Order: sequence, then C-alpha cells, then structure tokens
Amino acid sequence: MKPDAPIDLRLWRQFLAVAEELHFARAAQRLHMTQPPLTQAIAQLERTLGVQLFDRSRRRVSLAPAGHALVPEVRDLLSRAQSLPARARAAAAGEVGRVRLAFVSTIGFEQLPAWVRAFRGESPQVALELVEATGDVQLQLLARGEIDAGLMLHSPGFAPAGLQHLPVATEPLVLALPAHHALAQAHPLRWDAVLAEPLVVFPRRIAPSLHDAVFGLYHAAGRLPVVSQEAIQMQTIVNLVAAGLGVAWVPESVVQFRREGVVYRAQGEGGLASRRGGPVVPVCETSLVWPAGPVDPALARFVGFVRRAQGG
Repeated sequence: MKPDAPIDLRLWRQFLAVAEELHFARAAQRLHMTQPPLTQAIAQLERTLGVQLFDRSRRRVSLAPAGHALVPEVRDLLSRAQSLPARARAAAAGEVGRVRLAFVSTIGFEQLPAWVRAFRGESPQVALELVEATGDVQLQLLARGEIDAGLMLHSPGFAPAGLQHLPVATEPLVLALPAHHALAQAHPLRWDAVLAEPLVVFPRRIAPSLHDAVFGLYHAAGRLPVVSQEAIQMQTIVNLVAAGLGVAWVPESVVQFRREGVVYRAQGEGGLASRRGGPVVPVCETSLVWPAGPVDPALARFVGFVRRAQGG
C-alpha cells in the first residue's frame, strides 16, 4: 500500500482501541479478535504511515508522539464516519442541505422575514442563503444554476414560462405621491389629474407583465404616460417620488417602507376615484419560482413549507 493511499477505517478503529487500552490483549478482546492479527494490523499501519505509533516493551505499551497526535483526529474521523448513514437519510429527506433563494424587495418587508424565522426553526440544518435581486437578474441566476429558487413580482397569471411556480401574495398597486404636492390633499383624486403627472417607474425588463399593466392603465384612459425617471428598486422609486420627480404605482406592501415626504392613495374610500367604467388599478402577484424537473430535497422541503404557510 502506498503511503498516500486511503487507509481502511478498520485499521483506524484498531489503532484507537490500542491507543485507549494501551494493552494489545485488552484491545483485541474489545475488538472481538485475537491478539496476533491485531499486532500485525498495527505494524501494517505503521509501515503504511512510515512512522512509529506505539512504543513497545515487555512490560508496557505507550503512545509514541505521532500516535499521541493522531488520537483526537481518529476519534473525530470515526465519529463522523458513524454519522454518515443518518446524514445521508437526512439529506434525502431534505432535512440537511441549503437553499439559495433570491427575492424582490417587496416580499422582504414582512412576509419573507417571518418565513425565514419559521423555516429555520423547523429545519435548522438547512441553510437558507438569501440574495435580493430583481426578476430579470433572478432569471439569469436560475439559468446559471447560481440560485435554487426566486420570489418574483409579476401580473397575475404571468409567472415566467418554463419554471415551476407557487403564488404567495397578491396585492393591488397604490399611488405614491409627494406629500407636498397639491394632489396629496385632494379627496378623492381625479383620474385625469393623476394620469397627467410625470411617472417614476421601473424598467420593463424588471417585471415586463407588471410594467405593461401600469402602462395599460394609461392607455385605457387614452393617455400616454410621461416617464420622468426609471429606477430599479422600489425603495429608490419611493425616494424619487419624495424628491418631487413624479408619482409612482407601487405594490401595497411598499407602504410599510415609511418614507417621509410620501403619501399613498389606494383606489376607492376617498383615495383614487372609483367609478363605473373608469380605470381599474392593476393587481400584482408574487410567486415562488424554481426550475422544472427533479427538485433537490432541501428545496422541496422549503417549497412544501411555503405551501403550508400559504394554507395550500
């Protein structure tokens, strides 16, 4: 056997028995074997390693420096080897592993933190690695295998094609207005006044279906939106509204981003005028998405957790 070749775990068990007993006969009895094969096995191990593990005399056996140094390492090796079958079963059941999850900022205000806390309590050995990313970036990461799943924003029924998906939230868009703007004091808001205001909006590549729904709101009223600024993150959009660059349509959950200088108005109830045949504010949906095909057990466990959290 070459010095750098793997060594049978049986030899390490025999070494540890002799190291703990410091007596070949007692170690052999503990291992349910006779002494001569044990003596030969230890000699073989020493030849393989090229070092002396034990000092032997007629009266006593003691550990040589190399043997003494190996004892804690061998104990750890054998302990880990013993745990492998249970770990393999746990991995197959999704009880250990990792889930790399990307998410849009809107789900991160309330729902996602609650999920992370509950899932870690339920599956402490599954590492949940989070990264904030817009929908277009998530699709690229999924295609490259750099994340396992994503939480994406889109119009209802427009989850990205080619992916499995689970709807997790539906909410209306609300209008974000600069607090100092005259429209912020109007009750209710007139649609013609709202649609004439400059618009702060996310680029279409971020969430195509939702972008189209916002523009469709203007087109349905015979108007063409005047885009004053595009921004990727919802928090940035709200900050630009606060700075007076225009109004913005944002998911209702963004209201929890309590930015001074911004007021939010929903359709109806003294907000945006709601009349028969008039414009209807779009609704947005957030879905958990993941690649089609066989699913890693840890990811399957997370998907099942989210499904239960949604009451599905």
